[in-house]
Amino acid sequence: MHSHAERGNEGTILGYAHKNNYRGSTNGERMKTSHVKHAICIALDIPHDKTALKLVDILKDHAGFFKVGMQLFYQYGPDLVDEIRTKGVKIFLDLKYHDIPNTVRNAAIASVRMNVDMFNVHTSGGLAMMQQAVEGAKEIAYKENRPMPDILGVTILTSMTQKSLTQELNWPGSIQTRVCEMALLAQKAGLDGVVASPLEVQWIRSACGDDFKIVTPGIRPIWAVSNDQKRVMTPIQAIEAGANIIVVGRPVIQADDPVAAVSRLFA
Repeated sequence: MHSHAERGNEGTILGYAHKNNYRGSTNGERMKTSHVKHAICIALDIPHDKTALKLVDILKDHAGFFKVGMQLFYQYGPDLVDEIRTKGVKIFLDLKYHDIPNTVRNAAIASVRMNVDMFNVHTSGGLAMMQQAVEGAKEIAYKENRPMPDILGVTILTSMTQKSLTQELNWPGSIQTRVCEMALLAQKAGLDGVVASPLEVQWIRSACGDDFKIVTPGIRPIWAVSNDQKRVMTPIQAIEAGANIIVVGRPVIQADDPVAAVSRLFA
């Protein structure tokens, strides 16, 4: 699919967690490997840039990715992305593009120019929109000799339930069926993977194969509260189901000791 030659061995990070998903080992053995950090993405869902940068400094040796979402990006923009990049970490730009194909194509080009490592679009934007995101990103990456980021398709938000899907949106079928259909459409469009609830990981893995990347929010350790997340799993459950990367926010960033919280994720 996309070439990651510019990144050397780092292009294998997203594939590591699933291909080495630790089945057959004890939890203690599973977590001793240094590679587990590459399966962790810290969601910087906080209002202040200085706090975000401090968290990156504290956690950069314990996580493979840091997610910059709408809250931070709309306030501080690409300058903050640049500043985070200077710390030598990988960035997941979580803006969930969803618009007409040409607009999303241009947003994808802008994302590549920020040198982020992953960004996402909504699969409900349709095949043409996703294809334009891929084509625009590949074209500018080649033309300007920039690394090609992984492009992910957002399926159904983890805050949604079967009831909200059926009664509010009037969408037929189960969440699992709809998510798998969206994942297959993303794969057809040339996306690298999807963002989906951990509850759907096994379904997606079965439908889309081992090389398709699955990033899962809705991660809540046993010791954490669910908040507004509805379709959740523990970190170990998500990885063992076949997720490549788990996205964790509040249980870590709101902890008194974020490093200790990360170390407890797989306890």
